[in-house]
Amino acid sequence: MADVSTKYLGLELKNPIIASSSTLTDNIESIVELEKHNAAAIVLRSIFEEEITLESDHVTEQAVREGFPEELFDYYDKKIKQKNTDEYLRLISDAKAKTSIPIIGSINCFSTHEWTYFAKKIEDAGADALELNLFLLPSKPNSTCEENEKLYFDIVNKVLNEISIPLTLKISHYFSNLAVTIEKLSQTGAKGLVLFNKFFSPDFDIEEEKVVPTYIFSNPQDIAISLRWIAIMSERVQCDLAASTGVHDGEGLIKQILAGANAVQIASTLYKNGMEQINLMLDELKNWMERKNYATLDDFRGKLSYSKSNDPAMFERVQFMKYFGSVND
Repeated sequence: MADVSTKYLGLELKNPIIASSSTLTDNIESIVELEKHNAAAIVLRSIFEEEITLESDHVTEQAVREGFPEELFDYYDKKIKQKNTDEYLRLISDAKAKTSIPIIGSINCFSTHEWTYFAKKIEDAGADALELNLFLLPSKPNSTCEENEKLYFDIVNKVLNEISIPLTLKISHYFSNLAVTIEKLSQTGAKGLVLFNKFFSPDFDIEEEKVVPTYIFSNPQDIAISLRWIAIMSERVQCDLAASTGVHDGEGLIKQILAGANAVQIASTLYKNGMEQINLMLDELKNWMERKNYATLDDFRGKLSYSKSNDPAMFERVQFMKYFGSVND
């Protein structure tokens, strides 16, 4: 029988499928069900620095309007942040008590201000690892690429100084020199990189004339970006790689391991197809391995990566050239 176990961040996983950060991983009932359906690890829903900051700012503004003494502002700020963080730490400890798979905490952060201390609290609560969900939208015209990218390394270095559990970084593909940035991030001491984030995308409701969220879930076609970059970088990084966004079925899972991924993270396919999709993906993986005479994931991991490809230029090609040049409308 095919052995689908793998290692990610130094953690022993029974298979390469990780339930990624989502509303499916923000309550203990759902987390227990994910384990029953053979998720190999859980990334808890991110605690968002932005959400807590906005809530704190809203309460402070309300206090100003109502004429509360200024010395109470710090009190409200502290209580709001403590309430949110205490709930998150309880979720970690409950998940560790009621499951036997690795539990990975997650922080979505955009500054170096106060979040390094909370990383340590996540470790103390029992998390097996920590994922930093990092994306800083480069929308300020006065900021240079160097300034934007330096902030990533500042955040990572500060968190690494606080914790001893493995750290993994979930990043976007929006960098001026993506290959170099991925390589440098892998050299920081982080044990893993997750390629890539699924972003909130704004859209317009033309009847209500307002901004609304859209494209909440990924599609199988979205695998293309992470597949290309997992394949390009898998032999060049000094840490593990997990693939995220667009992995919806066993075929996508197999592709990412062929590219060199240690694991994959899934969420959209769980919403669309239910938690049973995990076992369907694993069955497809095992059947494919047995048909190909692969005993372990290492037997084919990275087989189609850039460094092992017979045609590495395929990974660098960005134009269709002759392949679709003759297609008629």
